[in-house]
Amino acid sequence: MNFLKNVLATIVGLFLFCVLFFFGIIILGALFGGDDKTVVKDNSVLELNLEKVTNDYGGKYNYEDMPFLNEKGTGEGLSDVLKAIDAAASDEKIKGISILNTTLNLGVAQTKALRDELEKFKKSGKFVLAYGNVISQKEYYLNSVATKVYLNPVGELDFKGLSTEVMYFKDFQDKTGLKMEVIRHGKYKSAVEPFLASEMSPENREQITTFLNSIWNSIVVDIAKSRNIPVEKLNAIATDLLARTPEMAKANKLVDVVAYEDVYHNDIKKLLDIEKEEEYNTVDIMDYSRDIAIDSEFSTKDKIAVIYAQGEIGSGEGDLNVVGEGSMRRALKEAREDEEVKAIVLRVDSPGGSALTSDLIWREIEITKKTKPVVVSMGNLAASGGYYISCNANKIFAENSTITGSIGVFGMLPNLSQITSKYGINTELVETHKNASGYSPFEPLDADFRNFTQEGVESIYKTFVTRVATGRKMTFAQVDAIAQGRVWAGSDALKLGLVDAIGGMDDALAYAASLVKLEEYDTVAYPEFKMDFFEKFENSGFLSFMKSRETLLKEELGEENYQMIQQIKKLNSKRGVQASLPFELEIK
Repeated sequence: MNFLKNVLATIVGLFLFCVLFFFGIIILGALFGGDDKTVVKDNSVLELNLEKVTNDYGGKYNYEDMPFLNEKGTGEGLSDVLKAIDAAASDEKIKGISILNTTLNLGVAQTKALRDELEKFKKSGKFVLAYGNVISQKEYYLNSVATKVYLNPVGELDFKGLSTEVMYFKDFQDKTGLKMEVIRHGKYKSAVEPFLASEMSPENREQITTFLNSIWNSIVVDIAKSRNIPVEKLNAIATDLLARTPEMAKANKLVDVVAYEDVYHNDIKKLLDIEKEEEYNTVDIMDYSRDIAIDSEFSTKDKIAVIYAQGEIGSGEGDLNVVGEGSMRRALKEAREDEEVKAIVLRVDSPGGSALTSDLIWREIEITKKTKPVVVSMGNLAASGGYYISCNANKIFAENSTITGSIGVFGMLPNLSQITSKYGINTELVETHKNASGYSPFEPLDADFRNFTQEGVESIYKTFVTRVATGRKMTFAQVDAIAQGRVWAGSDALKLGLVDAIGGMDDALAYAASLVKLEEYDTVAYPEFKMDFFEKFENSGFLSFMKSRETLLKEELGEENYQMIQQIKKLNSKRGVQASLPFELEIK
């Protein structure tokens, strides 16, 4: 027995030593290793590896328990990448950009912003080349901006138009007894439609068809300009799959060269004027952007605050993927109280979420507007709660491909009464007043409770529409006619008066500067997230033997199955009335 105790004590001691040693290395690295910078050699090529870039904002963190680890910027947001490309245009050591087999996890509006920055980079006289073994449709949208596009001789290029699919659960509910009780306002509010029907409603099909066509049109217009191919021709290529082989893609001018990767690298060497036998210098975009994010210094006292609202809207502090009440309200307050900040641009990329939190952020914007102008720049999504927090801005910019609107609300409650009855489980309530118990998932939905909940939904819908009507200077009836939970593409939202102009972040910044008569200014990014370092370490999966639960599930189930389970969990966990996008959208 003593032997086993000694062995166990030794194992525990070794484990604690490893953990303490690991933390010691992190702390020493933070204290003494912060000055390491990427070395950019002469005649270098910037490699646009974007696999890790998913959000506009890479984040700033305030570790209150370890302030010496506070991060000014990670360099991993799209905004950092755009700044890096802008800097590379005037960097004499950078001769061009290579888009080499990049995996793109950005949305259409974000890809548009990236294309626009690459177009500006090309005006410096430097090259942009793109090569792919397999090029997805969204990746081709990016690659098509290049001065020359290469495709592997046995590779693939996807160009067939847009699609999306919605899964319906009504028959599954009827068979299993697992049911979702739904209370909503808005005939287009179809986040809950999969629980109410077995097939898509005409209203939902109409709105999806409308905005898919609008987004596709914005994509092909950009490709047509870059590749000098008429839009009609591009639509014909997509309809008949006329780019389904590398040879067909070249014949239809979607790509310039069908060749292996070594040919691509040799062509870059020719542009750099070096011999085939030599290796050319490369710089990874993430390293380059990280240096710029960390080393960026303000050149002028006047600033415009850019506040990023990305992810679902919810209570609490929030993080990179959750628009939290705590961090957002704090960011707006800090920006309006900072004398050097003259105006605010709110960058919204959100499908919505909690109606209560959306209203609290809306209120903070109302207070802020009394001191400084607030301009909204919409990204991929600014729908439902995402539109709620945008509607009272001084001006709203959206991309043609932005998905917005979805002015509607719903409540959803899981009900297990059928399945518990099926298996002989009975629950009994005891209460002092007839409505004391509220809602029980083990009892059929009480008619009084449904009516009270419907009253709450109607009240929030009325408030939502009123907020929009006031902010957009429209009547309640005008907003109600285009609301009802319907989703619109940015190009259609402009015609309806839901947004003011088509444009990206640069346009929003320029307009904000004009409002306060600034000719020169710097930007400062918000929010700064308050975080516990040990919690972040625990969730990061740094050590292979301490993998997070999410990582293990992904490995066992596969990415697609894991994402489906996450969506079901999301729907089941929504509390309170929701102002959320009408369905989980993945455009293919």
